[in-house]
Amino acid sequence: MKAMILAAGKGTRVRPITYTIPKPMIPILQKPVMEFLVELLRQHGFDEIMVNVSHLADEIENYFRDGQRFGVQIGYSFEGKIADGELIGKAMGSAGGMKRIQDFYPFFDDTFVVLCGDALIDLDITSAIEWHRKKGAIATVILKPVPKDEVSSYGVVVTDEEGRIKTFQEKPSVDEALSNDINTGIYIFEPEVLDYIPSGVEYDIGGDLFPKLVEMGAPFYGLSMNFQWVDIGRVPDYWKAIRSVLRGEVKNVGIPGREVAPGVYTGLNVVVNWDKVDIQGPVYIGSMTRIEDGVKIVGPSMIGPSCCIGSNATVDNSVIFEYSRLGRGIRLVDKLVFGRYCVDRLGNAIDVQAAALDWLITDARQDPPSRVPREHQAIAELLGGDGNALISEDD
Repeated sequence: MKAMILAAGKGTRVRPITYTIPKPMIPILQKPVMEFLVELLRQHGFDEIMVNVSHLADEIENYFRDGQRFGVQIGYSFEGKIADGELIGKAMGSAGGMKRIQDFYPFFDDTFVVLCGDALIDLDITSAIEWHRKKGAIATVILKPVPKDEVSSYGVVVTDEEGRIKTFQEKPSVDEALSNDINTGIYIFEPEVLDYIPSGVEYDIGGDLFPKLVEMGAPFYGLSMNFQWVDIGRVPDYWKAIRSVLRGEVKNVGIPGREVAPGVYTGLNVVVNWDKVDIQGPVYIGSMTRIEDGVKIVGPSMIGPSCCIGSNATVDNSVIFEYSRLGRGIRLVDKLVFGRYCVDRLGNAIDVQAAALDWLITDARQDPPSRVPREHQAIAELLGGDGNALISEDD
């Protein structure tokens, strides 16, 4: 059985993470989100998977390669070109990416599934395909009901009593929403649907193909199902996903490492004097990380591998990516640290290097500063004073 994972987008709403990591490779406790999708597809008998890639394509291809170690076959359709020795991505849109694969050689020759590469799901794909085939559908959108007060964050789909799609509403207000079923970015198609996608142009599934199918009166359906769907399309969504995993709320996604205390998990070779720190789970600490004396960590929090958390620092409800060093006495609350960026839970980012705060948050592979300039201490104190939770080092 054949499937496609959409992985060509730039992930602009998850910046700054996606400056260097393509969205499908964003880690959920050290495991790329796309790997969970590959595992789900394999469980339901999909062993041939095409992936369209563009932005930072090498990161995806070098990790998954031909799919052999994941028990599937994976192929890649690169959208873009090489200019001056550099890969320049130019995504063709979700539908355009499907058409490009089919134009190269007719890969899709039976019912197939298309998944967006940025969500954790536990969908019963087998049952969904059975429903799709019984309806004689050319296309089926998998829907999920959400509370009425959340519809304004999603694309809403309106169906009739038979499940046939009537119209779409993009992020309607609560009062204007005609349904509380949202589009999850999971689609079931018959190969004939590709006849309605033009070749060689940018074309979107939701914005271009679906309105055409509705206008034509095609057998186009929406199937509402209750299943776990954790989207990471935006920084707040990613934050929520990490918290949910640490709390054990996401099925089939376990916390790696070993549990060394109630709710506290570590990777290999973590350096910490447990009698001189205060760690309140759920917390994950990656391998080869050093936690110095006096540190307080309040969960749900994740600290990646090869980090260093300076003495008397506080990490509260925060996500720290690998190779991060937090300075002595820093207080980090509701923050995500990624490389040179410190991001709050709404997605607002501080470039700590540009803000002259790289002595507080820096790369653990660099030598720590021998002393902190007084003007830098003043900047940090100012940030701490207005509630940004970046507090200066102790004297």
